[in-house]
Amino acid sequence: MDQQTASPARRWNYWLGGKDHFQVDRDSGDRIAHAFPAIRVAAQQGRAFHGRAIRYLTREAGIRQFIDIGTGLPAPGNTHEVAQAIAPDSKVVYVDNDPMVLAHARALMIGGTTTYLNGDLRDPAAILTAEELRSTIDLSRPVGILLIAVLHFIPDDVRAREVVRELMAAAAPGSYLVATNSTKDFVEPQVAARYDALLAAGHVDAWPRDKDVFGGFFDGLELIDPGVVAISDWRPEHDKRPTPAEVSMYGAVGVKPR
Repeated sequence: MDQQTASPARRWNYWLGGKDHFQVDRDSGDRIAHAFPAIRVAAQQGRAFHGRAIRYLTREAGIRQFIDIGTGLPAPGNTHEVAQAIAPDSKVVYVDNDPMVLAHARALMIGGTTTYLNGDLRDPAAILTAEELRSTIDLSRPVGILLIAVLHFIPDDVRAREVVRELMAAAAPGSYLVATNSTKDFVEPQVAARYDALLAAGHVDAWPRDKDVFGGFFDGLELIDPGVVAISDWRPEHDKRPTPAEVSMYGAVGVKPR
């Protein structure tokens, strides 16, 4: 386990107030938070969006299979916990390539309807053909594919679209894509400039996208209302919530037409 290189999963855990991180992750997280003070709010709102989307897919769309790619470290409201609280027969496959995530998965997430595999979003074919997935998920039936706070780690827009298309091409009609991506669309120019400086210096590895580029990930899918919005504005459960600038992340849910 590399304790000298910051891990997105461990850094996210740090922002969420967890305990599974090293000093390098805290240093990286603090550096980003200095340039973008609302990052901890963004992390919390990302988790809240994740929960609302899972509840929608399970309760309203009737989805009983989920592939959660880039799952990150366990935290309250994991995919299998939210889905199985509504429909106990829901099946979940977690996919990540962080050793600490996989260590936790082995300890906490193994069961007949929940499993994990060591995989990388940049290699969707390996994910789709993995025995762990094939033995749990029936791709001839609708599935929910979750790409929460992971697409922005693929800097090339064309490659990121190819990955999404490959995943959705393998999914049955009636399957759903749930995705988020960081953005600079809502922030003041000086905040965007500080973030660009971090990117240029290699101190941050999440590549923000504007609304049009992010919306392109859903080409060929039918967007679920309210479409592409800030994650805090996607089917909110409370009137009082952070502004789009405070979360600086787009989120959307789309369904593959039958």
